Amino acid sequence: MTIPNDSVMLLSYVNTQLRDFYPSLYEMCKALDIDEEEIREKLKSIDYEYNSEINKFV
Repeated sequence: MTIPNDSVMLLSYVNTQLRDFYPSLYEMCKALDIDEEEIREKLKSIDYEYNSEINKFV
């Protein structure tokens, strides 16, 4: 699975996937075979962190 390299585009992509298809970041990463920690680190670099209660990066 190819995900956006740009952090802002990645944020949009991930939050859309979480909203439309997956109940959690873990489930999304598992289904798409992508590294959860890599996603978290990349989005943290633009001051976004995953909130599991609302299932999105904020």
